[in-house]
Amino acid sequence: MTGKKEISLPLETVWLKAAVVGGLWASVEIIVGSFLHNLRIPLSGSILAFFGVVLLVAFYKNWPDKGLIWRAGLICALMKSISPSAVILGPMIGIFLEALLLQLSISVFGGNMIGLIIGGSLSLFSALIHKLVSLLILYSFDIFKIYLNIFYFASQQLHLSNADPWVALSLLILVYLIIGFSAVILGNYIGRKSVMMKVSNENKFSFDPKGMNPLEIKSNRNYSLLYLFIHLISITLILLILNILEVYYAIIFLTVYVTFCIAHYYANLKRLGRPVFWMQLFFITILATLFWNKFDFTEQSTHWQGLLVGVKMNLRALLVVIGFTAISVELRSPKIKNFLFRKGFKKIYLSLSLAFNALPLMMNSMPKPRVFIASPLKSISMTISQADAWLMTFQKNTDGTD
Repeated sequence: MTGKKEISLPLETVWLKAAVVGGLWASVEIIVGSFLHNLRIPLSGSILAFFGVVLLVAFYKNWPDKGLIWRAGLICALMKSISPSAVILGPMIGIFLEALLLQLSISVFGGNMIGLIIGGSLSLFSALIHKLVSLLILYSFDIFKIYLNIFYFASQQLHLSNADPWVALSLLILVYLIIGFSAVILGNYIGRKSVMMKVSNENKFSFDPKGMNPLEIKSNRNYSLLYLFIHLISITLILLILNILEVYYAIIFLTVYVTFCIAHYYANLKRLGRPVFWMQLFFITILATLFWNKFDFTEQSTHWQGLLVGVKMNLRALLVVIGFTAISVELRSPKIKNFLFRKGFKKIYLSLSLAFNALPLMMNSMPKPRVFIASPLKSISMTISQADAWLMTFQKNTDGTD
């Protein structure tokens, strides 16, 4: 299937453009994401995924460069790695998967509307898959049994005795695919419209590319590869204990591990201080107690079994949140960064440094959160229209080192 022909550019130019796209995408993630999360708006991840697809398609209409989309996704995902948020691995994977699916579809079906629609729909759908996998990692398959029993209970209350959960899931998948299709249509429209809104190609953005580099770790933290190994072993061991032994054994090991993590990563465990986190665990316990056996309390021990399942799910969630936070910290070790640098990731590092140094100016040049939400079409068009000016700025401020 043929489509728009992709332009093969020198790697340096592709990585410069990836720094522009990844940096502007990260700016939208920060501005819109903070707004959505602060207001506790449901499905914030899916809304951000929608904006991500719109941005990538609009950029592709302006820069149909071979391999640009997955590079931009990688840059944006890695920019999440120094986020002060305790949870970074999930969003990083989600962002990169979104770009990767769109790039893969373009490679297979071409850069025409068919390739973009398939890729955009899959990218948006990946937000749902990412959410389901996140729930699986946090709470194991038990969470899906509880949700299934809630579905059956709700069906009975609505007198829908023949309701099929697979039909409901299929409808949900269809909704995500349709929203992905809409994101592609919107991105295509914005991409064409932004060509008429191009800002001056003058070097209107001025920054120091060799200034303060967020990738250079200035803190006094002592990173440890041994600690990274301990975390990987501890998480695996405690999960195994939760599955095969009594719950009090897991509580003993988890208490020791959590104490160790709090002692070494207290500043990074801010999520544990949020009431919403503990309310979520409490809510999961209540749901497990009520719906583990389809709201059937005919047996005396049923509710206690559900309560025990809820406790195990919460212990698993606590372990995953704390353990992954600790791993995220240790993965920022200069030793790991230098190892990757030596193994051929220099261009990624240089592009990432460029995007990070320009990030404050990129954010300042974009509409404020309320304006962005109120006028998303105009706001995204303005963002896309800045791309060429940013590319020229990057070209003037880099030596194109190989």
